[in-house]
Amino acid sequence: MSKDKKILISAWIITIVLLIINIPKQQIRRAILAFLYKQMVTWLFGLLVVEKGLIKYPVRFFRKTNKSSFSFEYFIYPAFCSILNVKYPEKSSKAIQFLYIILNAGWITVVEVLLERYTKLIKYVNWKWYWSFITLALTDFSSRLFYRWFFKKEYM
Repeated sequence: MSKDKKILISAWIITIVLLIINIPKQQIRRAILAFLYKQMVTWLFGLLVVEKGLIKYPVRFFRKTNKSSFSFEYFIYPAFCSILNVKYPEKSSKAIQFLYIILNAGWITVVEVLLERYTKLIKYVNWKWYWSFITLALTDFSSRLFYRWFFKKEYM
């Protein structure tokens, strides 16, 4: 098994463990909503980016289905979005809430850049790290808006 496949499997395991640790049983329904929303957005956007030749995923699961990364677009990004929404600092100031979304997008972008630089899991073709940061931040924010809208009775 290649180093890249081991990293991919480790990412799945770490993500599952983080979901178990960070999503309380009574919040599972909320986490699933955030997960499915982010999954829909990232899956569609990820397919668009790959089909336009902006990013390549040389090492991935399900190589014959499509060129996108099932792991990142369909599981890892949505899982972290679930945690973001469940752990969101709702009662904090707008500045803290903004910082929370920016830091979440930031650390994921840093990991992505490291993976791009040192592995074959992702390769930027006509893409820059700041596009990842912007799209992650915007999709996290839009997931938060959807989450609030869906559970609006609880926020009134």
